[in-house]
Amino acid sequence: MRRYLFFVNQPYSYSILRPLQDEIRKRGGEAAWFVAGCTAAPLRADEHHLKTVQEVMEYNADATFVPGDWVPYFFPGIKVEVFHGMARNKRGHSSESESDHYRIRGWFDLYCTHAEKDTAKFQELADKHRHFAVAKTGWPKLDPLLEKGVRGPRERSDDALPVVFYASTFSRSVTSAPDLVDKIGELSRSGRWKFIVTLHPKMDPSVVEQYRALAGENLRFVESHEDLLPILPEADVMLCDTSSIMFEFMFLDRPVVTFKTKMPGPYLIDVDEVGKVEPALQEALMALPELMDATRALCKELHSFSDGKSSSRILDAVDHFLAHDRMKLKSKPLNFIRKVKVRRRLKQELKKGALKR
Repeated sequence: MRRYLFFVNQPYSYSILRPLQDEIRKRGGEAAWFVAGCTAAPLRADEHHLKTVQEVMEYNADATFVPGDWVPYFFPGIKVEVFHGMARNKRGHSSESESDHYRIRGWFDLYCTHAEKDTAKFQELADKHRHFAVAKTGWPKLDPLLEKGVRGPRERSDDALPVVFYASTFSRSVTSAPDLVDKIGELSRSGRWKFIVTLHPKMDPSVVEQYRALAGENLRFVESHEDLLPILPEADVMLCDTSSIMFEFMFLDRPVVTFKTKMPGPYLIDVDEVGKVEPALQEALMALPELMDATRALCKELHSFSDGKSSSRILDAVDHFLAHDRMKLKSKPLNFIRKVKVRRRLKQELKKGALKR
């Protein structure tokens, strides 16, 4: 029976890792959670919470799954990168802008990739560095969405209001939240639309409070630590900026409208003026063939699988790595300075997390 550890450093990690936990349990394995730097409040009563580094060492996992870009190197077992999003960057598609996604920091033994492009790039890097392996598995976060087979326009009665899911990232250079708060409030009060609103965990608290205050009959505010994936199918269209959640929504085969996005393309309707938001939402509801064909093409590019079985492939990849690949690889770089920084960061994150309890 294998033991697995989930290393959580951001609230979004919970929804990425829980499909893996479900598959681990199906196979009779054990899973435990170690949270550093964010709140552990979303953990459920039946989820095993390791609260100290000593407990992690004693748990002695076979593998640690990481949605972020770092992990304590001294934790037992292999370190598996599953990523916090798909291979798209908030500054566009240039090789420079994607470099952070493909940066090799020397922490991971196995990279679980999502599609042809990112697999080929990581395999090229694996051939160069020779201290990690790559497996094309898909992204576990999408499993619940793809398993349900909920695709296409949402069924609603003729008199039901269309529902807009609004999500915004936090970076001041790309967020639409301050610009759209008044417009979203106006539209939700107009009687023409319903809204579901969520904001990035790092969003300016004053902006978050403005949106919380809009909650009412036609606007539901969803806290950032909540699992958004089950909520996405409740919307007919997404309004966004440059948050990667818009790509997740696209897997429902539904349209996306953006405000001044840094990732433009034929797969979305982008506007640069607040007054154009409502007309764009109305256009999106028409789900024009050109828009939806481009959306489907992008989804295929971002994620090679549509079967909802990525978690299973990840666990198979871990088994294969432990049985066949581990002994073939070179040792990781010593990275003394980075290791000192990681230990210091872990102490800081544990202290920060304790303050959020």
